[in-house]
Amino acid sequence: MSFRRKIVAGNWKMNNSLAEALTLVDGVIAHLDPNTITEVIICPSYAVLAPIHAHLQGMPKIRLGAQNCSEFNSGAYTGEVSAQMITSVGCQYVIVGHSERRTYCNESSEQLTQKMKRALENKLHPIFCIGENLEERNGAKHFDIVKGQLKNVLSTFSLHDLKELLIAYEPVWAIGTGVTATSAQAQEMHAFIRKTISELFSVDFANTLPILYGGSCNALNAKELFACKDVDGGLIGGASLKAEDFCKIISSF
Repeated sequence: MSFRRKIVAGNWKMNNSLAEALTLVDGVIAHLDPNTITEVIICPSYAVLAPIHAHLQGMPKIRLGAQNCSEFNSGAYTGEVSAQMITSVGCQYVIVGHSERRTYCNESSEQLTQKMKRALENKLHPIFCIGENLEERNGAKHFDIVKGQLKNVLSTFSLHDLKELLIAYEPVWAIGTGVTATSAQAQEMHAFIRKTISELFSVDFANTLPILYGGSCNALNAKELFACKDVDGGLIGGASLKAEDFCKIISSF
């Protein structure tokens, strides 16, 4: 099997003032194993991206991402933030299609396709999120939902376009609920995602594509989840807000 990168990304969501954000970064730096082989990404709110980028100078093991980007390049879109702006403050990554934005902001496949295009045009590496809700899981529609989310957006792009792609699987029923998919459920879906990618593009690409688990992963269950054959790391929510816990997750490989 081809080598796949091991990645842990922290999605801070709408948390932390500037002072709190800098304190959290310092905590991650203090607890992070300097010999870790895991790639580390943090995704704070827009408001603190620039100062955190400045704060991280000389810390190549921690990379910076944004939680979203606009589908537009520029213009009269009050409150929106473009991919170009995100790149300009030092980000290398951007989350696209997080379940909360799909749910609360009704983001469509068409919008997500445009966001992916803007991200790629501005040299950002997209973390593309997919996943089913509880009703879809209970109705045995989870595979169809996930396959549709992948095809509806990624089929627009070439293999060359997506060479820096990361995928994050979010079982929506296991986010913020305290419920976590079992390691068997996580592996089953990650394997299905990899198979779908191989059908859309190629087996070689699928075998090197990092697929992260994004459903209430924490310091206690990360080791078991990361031991799964097709789980290459995590997109971490609440546990990324505690430096020691986040670094324990990073060290779980």
